[in-house]
Formats: sequence, C-alpha cells, structure tokens
Amino acid sequence: MSGVERRTVAADDDGVRLDRWFKRHFPSVPHGALEKLLRTGQVRVDGARAKANARLVTGQEIRIPPLPKQASSEGKTSSPDPLKERESKDLDKLVIFENSDLVVLNKPPGLAVQGGTGTHRHLDRMIAARTSVTGERWRLVHRLDKDTSGVLVLGKTAGSTSNLAKAFKERETEKLYWALTAGVPKQHRGRIDIALVKRADLARGGREAMALADEFDTDAQRAVTDYAVLDHAGPIGFVALRPVTGRTHQLRAHMAALGTPILGDFKYGAEEAAAMSGGALPRGLMLHARRLTLPQAKGKPISVTAALPPAMAEAFKLLGFDAKDRSDPFAEAP
Repeated sequence: MSGVERRTVAADDDGVRLDRWFKRHFPSVPHGALEKLLRTGQVRVDGARAKANARLVTGQEIRIPPLPKQASSEGKTSSPDPLKERESKDLDKLVIFENSDLVVLNKPPGLAVQGGTGTHRHLDRMIAARTSVTGERWRLVHRLDKDTSGVLVLGKTAGSTSNLAKAFKERETEKLYWALTAGVPKQHRGRIDIALVKRADLARGGREAMALADEFDTDAQRAVTDYAVLDHAGPIGFVALRPVTGRTHQLRAHMAALGTPILGDFKYGAEEAAAMSGGALPRGLMLHARRLTLPQAKGKPISVTAALPPAMAEAFKLLGFDAKDRSDPFAEAP
C-alpha cells in the first residue's frame, strides 16, 4: 500500500470531471472503488468532500488515499496481466488512423463507450487496460451509442484531447453517417430541425429516451440534422445523415420523426424498424459513423473513413446497395 498523496490540478486538467481525472492519472482504479472512496470522504478536493461529477479547477489540491500498488499513477502492474494484455491488443485492432496527437477507431456495434449497470466490457475499460500495459494514455474525445458503429476519436495527450473536444463543441468537425431506414423519406433531401427533450417516462429498459419537444418543454434542446437519400430498395432506404448539432440519439429520433426509423432501432423505431430487422436481413442497428473530418492547426484537415461492420455490409449486399466510397452529398451544404 502507498501513503496519502496530494496532487495539484494542472492546466491541462482544468474543467475535467473528478472521475475522468482519476481515469487519466490512476487508470487501474475501478469506478466502483472510486465511488466508495468519495462516499467515505477519503478522496477530497481542497480539503472538502466531492462527487464524481465535480469539475476541477487549475490549482485545486486533490487528496489521494492509500491505493493498492496496481493502481499507482504509473498505471503498471508488478507482473503482466493476461486479461489486460488481451484487452489492450483488442483495442489496437480497432485503430484505423493514428498520428502524434490522436487515434481513430472503427468501433464495432455492441461495444459500449463507457461502463454502466451490467456493462462489463467497454472502451473505457479497454483504454485503461492498454494504459496499464503500455504506459501511454489514450483519452476519449466524444461518444457513439453502444449499437452505433464507426469512427471514434481518442486523444493521445490531455492537450490534444482538449483541442479535439473544443473542435467538436464548436462544430468544426464534419460528420457523415450512413443508415438503412424502414421506409424512404418522401423528400429525398432535406433538413430536420426539431428540438428534443429527455423523457424518463418513455424509457425502455430503465433508460431515458429522447422525445420531440413542444412549446412547453423548458428543457428542450434544438437539434438539426441534414439528410439525403442515396438509394432505395423497395421500402428500405439508404440514407446519408449529417448531424449539425450533437444531441443524444439525435439521428435515431429524427429519422423516426420522419416516419422512416433506422432499421433495428427498437427504442425509436418500434414495430416498423423491428419488422424489417432480422429474417432476410441481419439483425442490429443499421447506423454507421462513416466518415469524420477533423481540422488541423497546421496542414490540411484529416478525413478518416470507417468500413461497414459485417452485418451492415451483408445488408448492403442483399439489398444491392453500393458500399464503395461516395462523394459527400453535403459537401456544398451550409
């Protein structure tokens, strides 16, 4: 066991949540263990009790109680851990682009970005395992839904992660999604500008769902999505999507609002999407983050394209859709 340690919050960690700070500096500490340390007051910020979601400020002092040796800030165990080595290798297999500042993954469907009740395998855990094995910390910049596949960006340093997160927040990135829909939008091109609001009463499986907001929803958030129909086969559409804003489940809720929910979307698509998912077509949510373009301080922007996951590629083949790279239908859109 190590003794009590005190750390000062650095400028690169300004504004970071306390639990995320622990993930950065003590990646081997499980989230549940951290929650217990916080509940019992063993972890303190400027001498006061704190919660996991507390935002840190440069110069604050964090009290770190005695931790097991394997949870040292170096993030290395005294002997190799086969499970962590395997998870580290699994994460490396997802890499489709890498430079000195960032890593881009092609996230498979079904892999959660962060843990939760009953979720034991997730990217956060894989990143912590890799950190423990290699000593190099990768950091999440944004998220994708568990069942959505495609491009996901990680920062290699706290500074690059902060810059990338700022680019996402200020809408300096260009995102392109591909989706298969139950039904084809009547207008083959358009913009969906419908505010969304979280509604616990619409949740399925104990989780919140997004709903279309009305004039009385004080918590409503504006949500804007551009769409373009690229092809169709009978009642199934092949649609390109560009999220102008970045709300939770925005693309799924908006396509359902058009009356053309995404195939395999049991949360928003209900019977329409469920009826066409499975049977002749593979099961699963047919939503893929196809391409992401990132600004660079020096040089040209970086554009990374992610291959379709097996189930979606099989669906494209069965429907006769061309899965080869296409021109961006929103290239000249505002």
